[in-house]
Amino acid sequence: MSFRSGQIAVAFSVALAAAAIGGCGSSDQSTSTSMPTANPAPTSGTYAPPAIDPANFVSKVNNPYLPLTPGTTLRYRGVMKNGTTPQTDTFAITHRKKQVMGIGCTVVSDTVTSRGQPVERTFDWFAQDRQGNVWYMGEETQELKHGHFGKMIDSGPAGLNGAQPGIMMEAAPKAGDSYWQFHWPGHALDTAKVLGNGGPINVPYRSFKNTLLTQEQSPLEPGVKDQKWSVPGIGYVKERAAAGTKEQIKLVSVTKR
Repeated sequence: MSFRSGQIAVAFSVALAAAAIGGCGSSDQSTSTSMPTANPAPTSGTYAPPAIDPANFVSKVNNPYLPLTPGTTLRYRGVMKNGTTPQTDTFAITHRKKQVMGIGCTVVSDTVTSRGQPVERTFDWFAQDRQGNVWYMGEETQELKHGHFGKMIDSGPAGLNGAQPGIMMEAAPKAGDSYWQFHWPGHALDTAKVLGNGGPINVPYRSFKNTLLTQEQSPLEPGVKDQKWSVPGIGYVKERAAAGTKEQIKLVSVTKR
């Protein structure tokens, strides 16, 4: 389990997190702009790709519920789908940029291990628009061979081969909101819904009084639902399977350098 958009990782090998203020894009965020809003595609009715204008994206990902500061690493621990096999998920926000659809995106290294052995590593791409929405722009997967990570073997950038970006975190989440996170027919059809206030929560890192609760699912994995809790200034602090599996991870540490 990892905090990026769930089904796309399944399409490559197996399925977002954050830190505190930082980077992706092409220009600084502004509270006043004549640029058109980058509206996410609605999840009901016939799918229509979102309108993406590179000029409407900014140089920082500083959405309170999903801030991405280069040099920040978040570590999570929990169990895999069977509910017993331990796993550790290391979410490292790099200083690298990836150009996707004309937008310079923050590259996040997401590594899953179990009992010290590598399981999966992806490099995920995120961007923020001027309205404050954080977009998921795709990923690439690193090959796992003989217990070691090697060359890049899969890539799913938005804008190519029918893949379309989606919202990872809204600028102003409201209970009942639903949106596409990534749309790639035959590979990834990820959606999310804001459930509202997740209440107080305790994780190994610390306790939080107020959280935002969202739920993700995909028609490519019927019966599987994942719930995520996030807090301002940090991002995701917990994820668990609400249906379909017993997978769960919780935030253990946040380091910055």
